[in-house]
Amino acid sequence: MSKAKVGVNGYGTIGKRVAAAVSKQEDMEVVGVTKTKPNFEARSAADRGFDIYVPEESLRAFEDADIPVKGTIRELCGAAEIIVDCTPGGIGRKYKAEYESAGIKAIFQGGEDHSLTGISFNSTANYSESWGAQFSRVVSCNTTGLLRTLSPIDRKIKIKAVYATLIRRATDPGDSKSGPVNGLEPTVKLPTHHGPDVKSVMPWLNINTMAVKASTTLMHLHTVAVEMEKESGTEDILEIMRSSPRVRLINSKSGLKGTAEIMEFGKDLGRDRSDMYEIVVWEDGVKAVGNMLYYYQAIHQESDVVPENVDCIRSMCKLEEDAHTSVSKTNRSLGIN
Repeated sequence: MSKAKVGVNGYGTIGKRVAAAVSKQEDMEVVGVTKTKPNFEARSAADRGFDIYVPEESLRAFEDADIPVKGTIRELCGAAEIIVDCTPGGIGRKYKAEYESAGIKAIFQGGEDHSLTGISFNSTANYSESWGAQFSRVVSCNTTGLLRTLSPIDRKIKIKAVYATLIRRATDPGDSKSGPVNGLEPTVKLPTHHGPDVKSVMPWLNINTMAVKASTTLMHLHTVAVEMEKESGTEDILEIMRSSPRVRLINSKSGLKGTAEIMEFGKDLGRDRSDMYEIVVWEDGVKAVGNMLYYYQAIHQESDVVPENVDCIRSMCKLEEDAHTSVSKTNRSLGIN
């Protein structure tokens, strides 16, 4: 079986996780990753055996740092059939022309606008829309979290409206450039971009979102209120969530009261970088009252989009036509559920 040749442009928070996940797939291989600076992440990539490609202007710096370089980013585009672009938000747009020139496919992340590709991806909501596409975009961590729980509910019990508030982490654990350090910052431009981003995958959904940035780096936390087309029971909703492939139900009575305990649980699972790929829902915090549903969910912003990128590669490269089969393959390889 021929493997999809995958390049990862940007070996940072998401890129290094995508590269590790792709390397575990039987139907794809990592042909190279990119770095612009010879920092600790570049050295880590070399230690993991990934070929490193850099901008031409960075070649000397990598040589001085004694970090081996395979070639330039342009040469990576010549070696790969698909690039997973994990560059910082807004930078991917600058590379699109280079991918087009090389005649290769590319996946962008949620930091880019939907208009860049015209297709936004979620494994369980719209896998087939990216089938054979040249460009697609995996939606952001928060949008992925909302789609993971809302999409199966909408399929089983039609949703009339969604009202969600996002308590967002200030920055990633390895970053010290952002804030707030001791405070809460509301996103005053309403609705926030998350609702329209969900609609890029589920355009029929009536969803409104608000967000507050908090002084934590561990996870995002969502409070979700759903108005359903018909009445439903709490146990019916829990059964839908239990059968969803990347949703993990937990109970506060077990000691998992907040995001700190969840991330400690992630360490105990023994996964690469202690990642929590699933969207975590407190089952004792799920409540259906008439046609209204209320629940809380936690999102590990560094990793929940990683399996989505793997499935998006399969759809775009026509490796697996059935979404359920692709999701199952990815889940097995990453130890999910």
